[in-house]
Amino acid sequence: MLRRGGRVSGECRLYLVTGNRNKLEEAQGILEEYGVRLEQAPLEGKLEIQSDSLEEIALYAARDAYRRLRKPLIVDDSGLFIEALKGFPGPYSSYVYKTIGWMGILRLMHNVHNRRACFRTAAVLIYPPLEKVFVGETCGVITREPRGTGGFGFDPIFVPEGYTKTYAEMTLEEKNRVSHRYKAFSKLGEWIRTGRVKCPGSSTP
Repeated sequence: MLRRGGRVSGECRLYLVTGNRNKLEEAQGILEEYGVRLEQAPLEGKLEIQSDSLEEIALYAARDAYRRLRKPLIVDDSGLFIEALKGFPGPYSSYVYKTIGWMGILRLMHNVHNRRACFRTAAVLIYPPLEKVFVGETCGVITREPRGTGGFGFDPIFVPEGYTKTYAEMTLEEKNRVSHRYKAFSKLGEWIRTGRVKCPGSSTP
């Protein structure tokens, strides 16, 4: 991957392993400035391990996905870590959202004064023989009621530090300037832009 004036020469094509189109749209919006074009790979039966580490979960899933897909890819795993709930739901956020949703979280936090929480993402790039993990974190507070209709998951109940809007009240562009996923994926994009790998689809001078 070559740079001209600080930008990627050509287009780098990678697969993002996810069944979530919203996640794909967010990630593409972040990586396009680095010359990365994502294609969705919604693999059936994605393997996940039980772990308290997002990095371990994402890396395990990425290795399994590469074993089946055999193409350079990205897998990410995110979690909402709530201080008053001792880090719950953390790496189990996806399951918790599917079972009790954000209303369940708000019920758990009824009359809880400490609303501090952090969203974290671990994004894994596999381009053999390279495996790289990039982590992003954004902290803020849990609201007392849901606000906004954008985004997905727990976005309606999370306000990042320094802002008054929830993720769900933000435009995609606004969210992509502050989110945990932005921080992880921008690190990934910057690493690609350094030229340490030659991505498929990139041009040569």
